[in-house]
Amino acid sequence: MISIENLTLRIGGLTLLEEASALIPEGRHVGLVGRNGAGKSTLLDAILGHIQADSGSISMPRRARVGFVAQEAPGGSATPLDAVLAADEERAALLAEEEAGADGARIADIHMRLAEIDAYSAVARGASILAGLGFDATMQARPLSEFSGGWRMRVALAAVLFARPDILILDEPTNHLDLESALWLEDYLARWPGTLLVVSHDRRLLNAVCTHILHLDQKRLTIYTGDYDRFEILRQERLAQQAATAAKVDAQRKHMQSFVDRFRAKATKARQAQSRLKALAKLTPIIVERDEEAVRFEFPEVELPKPPMITFDRVSVGYETGNPVLTGIDLRLDPDDRIGLLGANGNGKSTLAKLFAGRLQPLTGGTMRAAKLKTGFFAQHQIEDMDPRRTAFQLLGDVLPDAVPHAIRSRLGRFGFSGPKADVKAENLSGGEKARLAFAIATALAPQLLILDEPTNHLDMASRERLVAAINEFAGAVILVTHDWSLLELTCDRLWLVAGGRVVPFDGDLDDYRALALSERRAQKQANEKPKSEPPKSRGTRDIGALRRALKTAEEELAKLTAKRTKLEGEAGQPATYSDPAKAAEYARQLKELAEPIARAEARWLSAAEALEAADAA
Repeated sequence: MISIENLTLRIGGLTLLEEASALIPEGRHVGLVGRNGAGKSTLLDAILGHIQADSGSISMPRRARVGFVAQEAPGGSATPLDAVLAADEERAALLAEEEAGADGARIADIHMRLAEIDAYSAVARGASILAGLGFDATMQARPLSEFSGGWRMRVALAAVLFARPDILILDEPTNHLDLESALWLEDYLARWPGTLLVVSHDRRLLNAVCTHILHLDQKRLTIYTGDYDRFEILRQERLAQQAATAAKVDAQRKHMQSFVDRFRAKATKARQAQSRLKALAKLTPIIVERDEEAVRFEFPEVELPKPPMITFDRVSVGYETGNPVLTGIDLRLDPDDRIGLLGANGNGKSTLAKLFAGRLQPLTGGTMRAAKLKTGFFAQHQIEDMDPRRTAFQLLGDVLPDAVPHAIRSRLGRFGFSGPKADVKAENLSGGEKARLAFAIATALAPQLLILDEPTNHLDMASRERLVAAINEFAGAVILVTHDWSLLELTCDRLWLVAGGRVVPFDGDLDDYRALALSERRAQKQANEKPKSEPPKSRGTRDIGALRRALKTAEEELAKLTAKRTKLEGEAGQPATYSDPAKAAEYARQLKELAEPIARAEARWLSAAEALEAADAA
């Protein structure tokens, strides 16, 4: 349980939370939502103890293990699998103690505890999580230093999932993931057994994972039961109710004030007027919460060419002659197309996007482009590469050197940079503001083709909704690479699958692709689990004896639980039980509660048996 009581947080003189309170019960999956800059990440920092509250308190169970993804990505010569396995500190400490040569009695205790925490299946479990996040067997064995920052952040995410904390805290966990890995994570978190607190602007993730929504707005916290869609309904009902109550109170106030104004000077009505004044003073005004202000995205009107816009005939493309990334590309793009690119990271989606943008030339094959075709390209690296010392006005002016200042400021205003905001340096802009500036730059020359690579990573929910509207209102063609399911669903009418060095139309919808992606991840998981187990190293007969004792303990525990289940099943089957609905329900509840302990006991018995078998064979 996480208890937040009368919490006030200030950062740089700005109050983000003021006497805010909320209670997150144990085992709940809670999505923390609110506009960009409201203070969500700051609240997480306070919960984790990274910053101190100005007043109020945050409390959690004393022995609860809290897991979060560190902001600094892991690196060095360790492999992704090494980094993930090291996250289970108890397992690592037990194995180190065993390696150091503990005595016979302690060895037995170590092996028993390793069996209890499923340590012998740790390698397979860690490899399975990494596979779900996009690491194949070869990648899992490479040094972390060879990976980009985004891939290393995936390792950090895998590590905290592997550690299985009691309370899991995640801040925008899908930002570094492709669609396939995001779908796997959604499925994994939906089955998470502990308490989960996640900050996300991914509507699908919040709907699939969350049992509650915690809304941070106007320095207050309000918790709603249900997923994000349910939250939106309840939130709008609450706003409507507040508005109706406020209107009613305002009408009452006006009526009373009218009476006072008319009769205050009349002796016969003076007493009544005074009583109305007192009532007016006690009439508490109703404060209506403001809904979040939506930012602006206004793409320019464009002059469209006649179809087709682009055609590729048996094209191959790559970065080295003779070593293409994609081959046999036979595609046609028309001016009104909305294309979503599917396929795991590393399969060539970005390469295909660069080919359409004209940033890569075909190695072989034929290409036709419409005359005077202009392309707007949005990618995450453009946000990261912005000169931090230059203002939004200067950065857009670099793209429009011949434009008058008024025209530049007018264009910036269409993306939410009105007035002095246009003169703020990039280093002082939030992630969402930088993203909107990148959109202003990408569309400055009125392109007929927009290529958007992960455009929603830094956008809050309101901004994403406005982006969807802007894309749908845009007259030209759009090619979209994103892990944002809702964006694909609401904007794209065609899907292309990039996999195995080819690009082909995907024959199905997004639900079909989700089923395909999850089945492939499950196949990877099974492949990882088959050959991998990690029995403790044998040190002779004393070790084998300890393993036999561990196996015997596991057998006894399993037998005890199984006997209890058999007894309950027998009692539940008696006529006196199934004729009494309340008694039958109670037996059903007890049997359900026994299922998980029995499954764990069976797993411990199996691990102990495998360890003993391996030691006997050594």
